[in-house]
Amino acid sequence: MHKLFEIPSITLFRSLSAVALAKADAFCAFLWLKNPRNLRNPWLINDLRAFKALYTCRETFTDVMSALQINLFMQNKANFRKSQMNVNKVLTKDYVKRTLGERGKTKPIKANQSQFKANSNPIKAKTKPNKPNFTLTYLRRLKSMAHSGIIPELKTVLVYLTEPSNRGRQIDDILGVKSMKRCFLLSVIITMLGVCNVWADWPQYLGPNRNATSDEKGLLRSWPAEGPKVLWTFDLGAGYGGGAISKGKVYLLDRVGSKQDVLRCIDLNSGKELWSFTYDAPGRFSHPGSRSTPAIDGKYVYTCGSFGDVYCFDQTTQKPVWKKNVWKDFGGGEKVPGWGICQNPLIYKDLLILASQTKEAGVVAYDKISGEVKWASPALPGRVGYVTPVVVKIDGRDQLVMITATSRRERGGRSARAGSDSEGADGGVIGMDIKNGKILWTYKGWQCRIPINNVVPVSDGRLFISGGYMAGSAMFKVTGKEGSYTVKELYTTQDFGTHVHPSVLYKGHFYGHGTTNSRKDGMTCMSVDGKLKWKTGKSPLFDKGGFILVDGLILSVDGRDGILYLIEPNPEGFKKLASVDLLDTKECWGSLSLSDGKLLIRDQKQMKCVAVR
Repeated sequence: MHKLFEIPSITLFRSLSAVALAKADAFCAFLWLKNPRNLRNPWLINDLRAFKALYTCRETFTDVMSALQINLFMQNKANFRKSQMNVNKVLTKDYVKRTLGERGKTKPIKANQSQFKANSNPIKAKTKPNKPNFTLTYLRRLKSMAHSGIIPELKTVLVYLTEPSNRGRQIDDILGVKSMKRCFLLSVIITMLGVCNVWADWPQYLGPNRNATSDEKGLLRSWPAEGPKVLWTFDLGAGYGGGAISKGKVYLLDRVGSKQDVLRCIDLNSGKELWSFTYDAPGRFSHPGSRSTPAIDGKYVYTCGSFGDVYCFDQTTQKPVWKKNVWKDFGGGEKVPGWGICQNPLIYKDLLILASQTKEAGVVAYDKISGEVKWASPALPGRVGYVTPVVVKIDGRDQLVMITATSRRERGGRSARAGSDSEGADGGVIGMDIKNGKILWTYKGWQCRIPINNVVPVSDGRLFISGGYMAGSAMFKVTGKEGSYTVKELYTTQDFGTHVHPSVLYKGHFYGHGTTNSRKDGMTCMSVDGKLKWKTGKSPLFDKGGFILVDGLILSVDGRDGILYLIEPNPEGFKKLASVDLLDTKECWGSLSLSDGKLLIRDQKQMKCVAVR
């Protein structure tokens, strides 16, 4: 990276306002300036000290902010000439040792004199360089915009500025930046949009926030008759595992027959396999094939196979860093549950969390770097289910929620309520201390024989849970006070029940696939207070397929027929905008993934990448 500034500075910095080059050069400039050794350059420190805090931030919006800061600074000719000289010399602490002749007009450093004052700019600008007006308040505002979805905010500004009458002070009101030409502001906004698109990752099960929701904008609101363009198709073994996406690469845990699991790394743009790692995992279970979606954290990729094999891979070496078995290591034995181990790795700070669900451990937390077991909870009440733990915030604190299965059933196959006369054990929704696995609270008002979904957080401690096998849905509220917690049931209903994928919450309404093994409700809409709004029934059926909420739309696959739907979520009724038949097999139950306008869908033999933006 130290060779970055061998590039002519005029090429490098002018490229920051060009969409085509912003993704590369702006980010490279950010990385170079992030290095403390490079920041020893006295002039760069002096000129860019207003932005210094940004360079140590690890969040993705930092790249965008830094590119904007540099771009704005370089638009001033005096600043540009000053930094151009600094860049060409690539100054470091060695500069102060040079002779007067080598430093041009700069005077030698006197005793007890400030280094910054002595090393003033040799090129005397006629006017004092204008520093960009970025106060701490403005930086915090931009940071807030980035967290809440910077792309939609900037697109609103972009549309606003295209109106001829919106000039002058009104621009200052929008972004808080003075003396900026309208055309330049537009180029900066476009640059930021371009850089943002690089980091539209889908790094884990159900996306960045594990809620099947994406912050991407600009999706197509209609499709041609032949449907959106299919960018590539990749052959897979049978299964339901989804793809995790980071920095233009797709990671997928595939299964080959009944003998091996394969981690595949695929280029998102071309669909070509970049590398793979295969390990032995012999055995059979019902509905064979892959089960889980990998999790990506920094340079590491985490997977959990159908027989409990847990791997941490280094993307650089393409080799395992460590491996464990979340089932066998805790007394699970040779035989796995009927549908295999269905755990999607959860990363929380320095932990990798998975549900073991054995007699020795309910949930296990590993050190994500070393694989060391940090804690293992006692066995949980109820029987083994197929739910992955999820993090929720209760009373301002992060907690872990896990769900176990009931073995009770009523006539007709309905999951029996807790404490019923039928034989068996009760399951439950369990809240745990994420630091040590201690059980904090339990809710038993909702029971499911084969739970797959975890809770959907609403607000104010309210949690919504739904499932198949006639379990229906329930809303309950968890309240904390001085370290103790109480649970209050708000309602239960049989009108809404999603089988494989958790529902999405949009503008006070839940949307999900209500077709289960015993009901044919299709896509269903219900208000947060439990009032059913509509259901499609058998037309369309929406049998267990995946779906994503994005840009005020729902992208959904009918799990029975493999048809991809574009839907406008509306409590007044089902509103299909477009549909296309893209998949070939039945049981298209895998979760969907979306990154940079590219949607990944799969069936039992292939994965397809579809351009939806």
